[in-house]
Amino acid sequence: MGSRYGLEIRSALPADAAGLAELLSAAGHPVPSHRLAEQLEALRYGHGTALLALEWGPPSGIVVLHWYPVLDQASLTAQITMLLVAPDGRRRGVGRQLLKAAAQAARMAGCGAIQILAAAEEPGLPDFCAANGFVPSAGCLVRPLRKKG
Repeated sequence: MGSRYGLEIRSALPADAAGLAELLSAAGHPVPSHRLAEQLEALRYGHGTALLALEWGPPSGIVVLHWYPVLDQASLTAQITMLLVAPDGRRRGVGRQLLKAAAQAARMAGCGAIQILAAAEEPGLPDFCAANGFVPSAGCLVRPLRKKG
């Protein structure tokens, strides 16, 4: 998708599974790399995407989003199901760049809003989401992708 200050954001590929497994394991979410490779491949052909933040070495972060139709809206809604930044990448704009790339991917898919499932036990995540324009709505955090007016 692009790069900024040595940070590259791009679609995750099955070949990224080993580095992604390292990132997830360090965050307390161990997943075997072969399963990640299968899931990344399946996601490429589904209604969603996984985007990686890369600097030097293993991934610095990942955002996974899916889009789907909603009965009371004319456009699709995107939902972020994972947003994870390595501890050494926090407070340096990696999460913000991942959100920006996710919003761009959602707009390109025809979505009108983006939701994030923010776990209350994740320290700092609700504040991070609020600082990036998300507001509580129906058990999740949501923000529009297009300006009204």
